[in-house]
Amino acid sequence: MADEIEKKLVNDQWLGGQLPSSADRDAFEGLAVPNPATHPNTFAWWCLVAKFTPAVRASWTGGAAAPAKGGAKKAEAPAKPAKKDDDEFDPFADEGEDDKAAAEALKAKAAEEKGKKAKAAPIAKSIIVWEVKPWGEETDLDALAAKILGITMDGLSWKTEYKKEPIAYGVFKIVIGAVVEDLKVSTDLVEEKIIEFEDEVQSVDIQSFNKL
Repeated sequence: MADEIEKKLVNDQWLGGQLPSSADRDAFEGLAVPNPATHPNTFAWWCLVAKFTPAVRASWTGGAAAPAKGGAKKAEAPAKPAKKDDDEFDPFADEGEDDKAAAEALKAKAAEEKGKKAKAAPIAKSIIVWEVKPWGEETDLDALAAKILGITMDGLSWKTEYKKEPIAYGVFKIVIGAVVEDLKVSTDLVEEKIIEFEDEVQSVDIQSFNKL
């Protein structure tokens, strides 16, 4: 039924033509609120008809019968609109502004929903601190740290500062950290890159791993 009404209202304001009729009343009473996205003309028409009281709608006569499943009924001869009392609601007074406001509201709502869907999800990041143990005290830890800081990957950002902490017998280890994007950087791959400095590095361990 809504599809047939939508087609009819492409060129006409009312189902009976340019004036409200019994066809509009019957269709309104048999139709739920239309979907403005799929039936914009029907939705605007439904909002306009809803402004009238049941008593005013009951006074509408003439016009084509309301579209229904199984084919449309034979159109009735158009009749003159019933005389309107001075204190009755005038359906034509501000309908242009109301329709425009309704259309703008629907457009704004659609844009808002589209914006919510398009909004990117926050990037998951972690801060990781590694312990890098050298082979012995003769290893130049500053030179080794420079090599580690030179490792580059998409989503890997090294901290510029690092620490030297004692292990035993005058041997120190490097404590160095970085911020990584979880979906881009594998901790195992970072460790493999550090271990590639095999002449200086004995082992690599994660000291801490925290989500940001």
